[in-house]
Amino acid sequence: MRVLLLGGTAEARALAKALHPRVDVISSLAGRVPDPALPVGPVRVGGFGGVDGLRRWLRDERVHAVVDATHPFAATMTAHAAQACGDLGLPHVVLARPAWDPGNAMVVASDAQAAEVVARQGYSRIFLTTGRSGVAAFAGSDAWFLIRAVTEPEQALMPRHHHVVLSRGPYRYDGELALLREHRVDALVTKNSGGDMTRAKLDAAAALDIPIVMVARPPLPAGVQAVGTVDEAATWVAALCLT
Repeated sequence: MRVLLLGGTAEARALAKALHPRVDVISSLAGRVPDPALPVGPVRVGGFGGVDGLRRWLRDERVHAVVDATHPFAATMTAHAAQACGDLGLPHVVLARPAWDPGNAMVVASDAQAAEVVARQGYSRIFLTTGRSGVAAFAGSDAWFLIRAVTEPEQALMPRHHHVVLSRGPYRYDGELALLREHRVDALVTKNSGGDMTRAKLDAAAALDIPIVMVARPPLPAGVQAVGTVDEAATWVAALCLT
């Protein structure tokens, strides 16, 4: 049985390790991050060319099932996978790590709405952790931004006043607390990515009474089956192997 594992997350790497080599798993990475952390087993890098390209690739490679373990905000890839699998009648599941409880955070629907909240509230020193794709919404702001991302955002899309920190998690509470204090941050803007690797910033902001603006996750495509843990995804694949 051949499984396409749409990856790029810690959960995807853990699932590849759990399945390999008992299951023929091909992990797929988008290729947007230089020097990515690689899973065990075969890996392909790059896009598929939309729904048509993905559908063709799945047929050509004789894939029997697809596990979508991409980032919760990789909405386009998730939609394409759901459509291609539906067209081909392939078993398909989304491994979606549980979202964070937003608590007292101001929840918004998009990066653009987050930028509107920042402007309306008059925040002046913002810790921005929405990833390189979320920076452009704040380009016109007069505030100062501490921007943390895995890869450098395009200079033309960044706000005028900023400092960039290039790193990837996991992050620890003490380190996040020190970062917020050092840069005198008065607001945190983040996405509801969920998981433990980057949660410490929320706890540190709460401890310092720093307001949090949180971009809500995009909804999954209608009718898609989803599981919340690596173990559940591995069990789903194992059940298919027995049929």
